[in-house]
Amino acid sequence: MAKEVKTIILCNRAITYDLKKSSRAKRMRISIGAGGALSVTVPYRFPEPFIERFMREKAGWILRQITVFEQRGGRLTRYTRAHYLEHKEAARELAHTRLAHFNQFYNYSYGDISIRDQKTRWGSCSRSGNLNFNYKLAVVPEHIADYVIVHELCHRKEFNHSKAFWDLVARTIPNHKEIRKELKLL
Repeated sequence: MAKEVKTIILCNRAITYDLKKSSRAKRMRISIGAGGALSVTVPYRFPEPFIERFMREKAGWILRQITVFEQRGGRLTRYTRAHYLEHKEAARELAHTRLAHFNQFYNYSYGDISIRDQKTRWGSCSRSGNLNFNYKLAVVPEHIADYVIVHELCHRKEFNHSKAFWDLVARTIPNHKEIRKELKLL
């Protein structure tokens, strides 16, 4: 993987970032590392103008993430194994309770419910009907946890993100679009 340090001006602020060109990358990705370093990963031979345009389109998100990092005194929130163990059973109870509540409106069957310590996923639904949830559902606002739970439950009927799927979600979470935006900021 090739790496170089670059700078871009976003909203009159010079932002330094690591540009990583990877043969394994399929698309462009922006992330904030543990030390607060901004990284942009792209496939090899990706045109530079597209990188800058993408970063300008994501300027709001980038600046918010940097601001949050600075407000925490240069610390990103770190979730430890102890944090996971402390909240795992509360997340399991929440998932069971809220699934029972929302399934009154859907009446879908599902298999096992698992609570996991996942870095990037809030939930998932397997083809066999098992539902997996991130333990952090126990520490986010209730409306966000409800959205994630309904989202995965609706995959029991529509195993995709089609209009039909989103119509199912909207039955019980009509403001799902706003909540999705909020979830992306967590």
